[in-house]
Amino acid sequence: MLEYLVKRIATIVPTLVFVSILIFGLQQLLPGDPAVILAGEERDPNVVAYLHAKLHLDDALPVRYGYWIGGVVRGDLGESVRTQQPVLELIVQKLPVTIELALLAMLIALAIGIPAGIISAVGRGTAWDYAANAFALWGLSTPNFWLGILMILLFSVQLGWLPASGYVSPFESLAQNLAAMVMPAFVLGNAIAAVLMRHTRSAMLQVLEADYVRTARAKGLRERAVVLKHALRNALTPIITLGALEFGTLLSGAVLTEQVFTIPGFGKLIVDSVFNRDYAVVQGVVLVTATAYITLNLLADLAYFAVNPRLRRAMRRSKRVRDENTALRNAVKSLKGEVASGSGRISALEKMVASFEREVQRLNGIRKRTDSSLLETKALLARLQEGKAPVDGS
Repeated sequence: MLEYLVKRIATIVPTLVFVSILIFGLQQLLPGDPAVILAGEERDPNVVAYLHAKLHLDDALPVRYGYWIGGVVRGDLGESVRTQQPVLELIVQKLPVTIELALLAMLIALAIGIPAGIISAVGRGTAWDYAANAFALWGLSTPNFWLGILMILLFSVQLGWLPASGYVSPFESLAQNLAAMVMPAFVLGNAIAAVLMRHTRSAMLQVLEADYVRTARAKGLRERAVVLKHALRNALTPIITLGALEFGTLLSGAVLTEQVFTIPGFGKLIVDSVFNRDYAVVQGVVLVTATAYITLNLLADLAYFAVNPRLRRAMRRSKRVRDENTALRNAVKSLKGEVASGSGRISALEKMVASFEREVQRLNGIRKRTDSSLLETKALLARLQEGKAPVDGS
């Protein structure tokens, strides 16, 4: 698991670099000169020149990207040219509102979508199945802004139970905060619940037909244990993926819902920044959103191992196979080393044999010359004995 986590984190860095290049490059494709737009109606040349120098608009595109990414690495996302506030400060102000709204919406979606999907799959073809599918169709077909307006008319204007708009921090009043957030959270959670219901139903129908589910029923387990313990855990993988993606979408800002309920969240911030040509804020918000998406995908991958024991077993088997392959490669390397060492020794022995052969040839030459000398000596002795050899001094 740790090795897998390290590998995934290692892939995040180049992904974020590519995303930053894409964000910066697409931002430069917007038409018009941002300095002229920010200078106002008078468009004083001195102000335009000052903005060009401040925003590095006269520098080459790679140089401007270097300025921006260098600040990002240091934690400086730039400064808003409209409000003169640091972009990081604006994000810190707006992001908690969107995170709270996203969490409440996901809680509502999970509380409605997953139980509805399970009931629909278990009671396939029954009235419960048709009712759940009708709810999913209604949730997918209803525009968020229209549902929000209807809820304001009913619960705020007619009944007076909930505030129509605005936002109160939970640190000021938790009751007022929940009263202000429950309607926008339900509007967002309603659509996500419909999607979750459809995916949960589809995944559960596939799992309920699996062999291990039939085996669990044949062993006499209660239907609740079969559905919740055996079937649901194995059907959660696509649901986790969808939940992570939908939560990332909520974090990027629910623009229409925030506009209807006048919530000062992330979506309103990015829309205002685009209209105002506030490049630094747009780049900072989009970069934070992309980072949130990547982080949520990483958490979803880790959640797979938590809910699915087969993935954990597969990971352990994969680790054992890698360890065995590593040990095998090390053994092959060691054997190659021994073979190389043996080849060296054989080469040395071959050199010694060649040297011995040369020495033997040399000794054979000496022996031949010695034999020739002995023959000459014997012949000389024979002539001396016969008295035919000359006598020295006669």
